[in-house]
Amino acid sequence: MASVLGLLEAREKMVREEITRLREEAERVQAALGEAERELQRLVDARMTVTEVLAGPPSTVAEPTGSTVAGSTVPRRETGMAATALAPDYQRILSVLESEAGEGMRCQQLAVALGMEAVPAKVEGLRSKAKRLVERGWALQVRPGVFTALAVSTV
Repeated sequence: MASVLGLLEAREKMVREEITRLREEAERVQAALGEAERELQRLVDARMTVTEVLAGPPSTVAEPTGSTVAGSTVPRRETGMAATALAPDYQRILSVLESEAGEGMRCQQLAVALGMEAVPAKVEGLRSKAKRLVERGWALQVRPGVFTALAVSTV
């Protein structure tokens, strides 16, 4: 009997080690996936911006007011500023936050409301965008991880 128990213990140890190795591999793959998704989003945003600039008629260039943060697609909110000053992704996030009556939304709920999978990479990307909206005065973080929109007109 003791040899059978010993064999089972040895097999259990091997399986536990395999589980540990697979978990570490899954974390590595998840991190790589998150980075690839962020890079893809940067490329999509750049392509959309270039397409808009090239498709639009020449217009007068407004002088920067200093209200935006360098390299940012989210300008600091000023009195009378409409949500249309934001990039489309941020407008969609604000729209969902504004339509949600109650105590605010967690990023997982926000992902589902935007039609995205609530996987960690997507949720963390939304959390980053929601925090950026808070930093620039477009939204509020009512509790850690819970976001709501300010009253912002979209016209």
